[in-house]
Amino acid sequence: MSQMQEFIPPKLPLKKEIETKEILKATTLAHRALAELKGMANSLPNQQIIINTLVLQEAKDSSEIENIITTHDEVYRSDVSDNFISSSIKEVQSYKDALFLGFDIVKKQGILTVNHIKSIQKKLEQNDAGFRKQSGTVLKNPTTGEIKLIPPQQPEDIVDLMSNLTEYINDDSLEDFDPLVKMAIVHYQFESIHPFYDGNGRTGRIINILYLVLHQLLDMPILYLSRYIIKNKADYYKLLNDVSFNNGLNEWVLFLLKGIQEISIETIQIIKDIEKLMSETKKTIKENHPKMYSKDLLEALFYHPYTKRAFIEEHLSISRPTATNYLKELEHMGILSSKKIGKEIFYVHNKLFKLLTDM
Repeated sequence: MSQMQEFIPPKLPLKKEIETKEILKATTLAHRALAELKGMANSLPNQQIIINTLVLQEAKDSSEIENIITTHDEVYRSDVSDNFISSSIKEVQSYKDALFLGFDIVKKQGILTVNHIKSIQKKLEQNDAGFRKQSGTVLKNPTTGEIKLIPPQQPEDIVDLMSNLTEYINDDSLEDFDPLVKMAIVHYQFESIHPFYDGNGRTGRIINILYLVLHQLLDMPILYLSRYIIKNKADYYKLLNDVSFNNGLNEWVLFLLKGIQEISIETIQIIKDIEKLMSETKKTIKENHPKMYSKDLLEALFYHPYTKRAFIEEHLSISRPTATNYLKELEHMGILSSKKIGKEIFYVHNKLFKLLTDM
């Protein structure tokens, strides 16, 4: 392996016939699950609730794949207060910001260009390095240190391949494959080009969700494959590598299609669980303090597992004493529990926290 040569992936389209019966069947199952997820998300009265909770989860999981390890508690705490920001948490927050930036771009522009991808990676890595300009980058097995791939080394090759990739992303006429099959090809191609010094894995996973939004398979960023990749990490890296060296494109596409189906079904269940918990919480408030109940209060309790007085004040446009009283009543009902962290008092929505961490 030490004599491995630089690998320059062929340009897209691949001009291969890969839509076998097995892949077509897997594509149908993935589309069915994805369509159900899209419909369920669109039926929510306030979609921002599910976006907020899932994006935080994805930011944590995608960073974990790169061995940036944080706890759920750290992620949720740091999202509502600047007092708890470690270097790992900064990485997670940058991922969330980069994902939202990308989502905003594709919703407004309707395309994903080379410069857009650079902007996403810049937000993610908090630097302006851009594409790799120096040779020497190799991809290694994180356990053994064995070199698995030497991606394109010359800056002009990287620019050329990325230009070709974004053309493929935006021009459906280049290849008559199903969009989900093309998403798998796009992910492989990006990871093989490995255009940046840092953040390629996380940028590639952001491109996955943006591709689904671009092709109107989802209306908002709520399907994240990071959880699936964590569960199947060894297979993920092996199958990516097999596309380059063992003619393994079909197996790679099947792997990703299965992931789309599996995570769609899991996310549907998460939405159902959140809706059920919202209904139970509504009932508890109405039974114990009917005058306090409002739709806005209920939604405020589900934006985030952590809340504090200022959030309730602002969200409901109520006075400070009223917000304080609401939080005390909610704690008395067992919906929230107070937690003093530093000089601030936070209120944790225990059942929501457990639901999200049990995912």
